[in-house]
Amino acid sequence: MKPAAAMWVAALVVFGLLAAGADAVRSPAQAQSAQQALCDRLAADPADPDKPPDVKGVVRIESADIPTAIKFCKSASASSRRALYQLGRAYAAGAQMPPAVAAYRKAAEKGSTAAMVELAILLATGNGVAKNADEARKLLTRAAQSGNPAAAVKLTALATGDAGASDPAQARALLAQAAEANSAEAQFQLAMMMAEGVGGPKDEVAARAWLERAAAQGHPDALDWMGSFAENGRGGPKDEAAAKAYYEKAAALGNEDAKAALERIKCPYILKDKRGNVMTHLCF
Repeated sequence: MKPAAAMWVAALVVFGLLAAGADAVRSPAQAQSAQQALCDRLAADPADPDKPPDVKGVVRIESADIPTAIKFCKSASASSRRALYQLGRAYAAGAQMPPAVAAYRKAAEKGSTAAMVELAILLATGNGVAKNADEARKLLTRAAQSGNPAAAVKLTALATGDAGASDPAQARALLAQAAEANSAEAQFQLAMMMAEGVGGPKDEVAARAWLERAAAQGHPDALDWMGSFAENGRGGPKDEAAAKAYYEKAAALGNEDAKAALERIKCPYILKDKRGNVMTHLCF
């Protein structure tokens, strides 16, 4: 081997040894941070209040990423409730429900409101755990009172749906808290409760105001309902042009009711025969 080549080989060997040595002396805190970063990259929930702003998160954990997510989230979970919650997400994504429930429970015990919500959903449906609507309601209430918007929305479903009536007034108050935090879904649900007088007095003016805020965030159902409120003058002035604009935005997002409303606006007159049968629609 030529001297110059030998020198390059020696340099590479030394560099490799130095790199290996650096890995060997890496502090536990640095290793934990690296594991948390990998766990975040694969399994962070975009809606988790614990998630740092610089972590994007994934709505759905990819199948190919599940084993790796479990590995790194499990390693990071020793000192991170966020990693514990994400470990639960990874297990749930792989349909491994018993360990998912266990991880969610541990994270919830450490104060993760996102874990409380996911555990409550499993308890309410009996998925992977014995069905327990009361425990689900307590978890959602705790999470909602801690400011988790998703918990307030889920609690409303328990309060007004088939899962059992808890306290619609409390659900409405918690939705108001989440709506103030700018949750579009909470704003829409609160508007619906106000419009129907559920959990408190009927107030179409306030309902319209919350619908406007949710619609401004592109909430499809809120856009559709704003169209209806504007078309019929509910909670404010009647404005057919605004109604059509709201319907068009909702329809563009796939809302079927808005699409039907646009057709009705386009063809408002119906000709019927003497028996009341529809003959044709007059469009303009």
